[in-house]
Amino acid sequence: MKLYDSIGPNPRIVRMFMAEKGIEMPKQTVDLRGGENRQAEHLKRNPHGQMPTLELDDGSYLSEITAICEYLEEKNPTPPMIGSTAEERAECRMWTRRVDLNICEPLANGYRFGVALKFFQNRVPCAPEASPGLKMIAANRLQWLNGQIAGKQYLCGTRFTLADILLYCWVDFGGTVGQPLDPANTNIAAWFARVGERPSVKA
Repeated sequence: MKLYDSIGPNPRIVRMFMAEKGIEMPKQTVDLRGGENRQAEHLKRNPHGQMPTLELDDGSYLSEITAICEYLEEKNPTPPMIGSTAEERAECRMWTRRVDLNICEPLANGYRFGVALKFFQNRVPCAPEASPGLKMIAANRLQWLNGQIAGKQYLCGTRFTLADILLYCWVDFGGTVGQPLDPANTNIAAWFARVGERPSVKA
């Protein structure tokens, strides 16, 4: 297998997931800033022109971070980063979906349609007028999550999972693009510090 890698939080999620599981494979860097991901060669791998993309042993390609991580988990079940039982996997998928839909997506598009508009306006459909509202939604859902994580070590209790990796990478990214975590979210701040001590964050 080979991982087509680049800058950005989504490729980092896959790298961090792989690091937690001890998976190593060749990586090829795609120049995201230079638009290499939108050129014909990469569009053959991922017609959506996004990153990352995983090349499988049979020469086929897999994209979308949750699909890639689920595939890697099935191929390398130990240590489990999604779950080792139907109940654990369902819990992780529930939190991954909540985080992705309610926090990561609005945070990402708030960034793309706002401070990064000049970079993205000729690459993807952009709605600049939506940026403030999307940022507000992400901040509101983080406030909601702060209450949900009270008394918990990680999103799935004592288990560190894909849901935590997804949230960590996007909250960390938000802090670099004008969407910092509100310090009033003390439970998430404590969680963020715990995750930040894991060696995999350097992947």
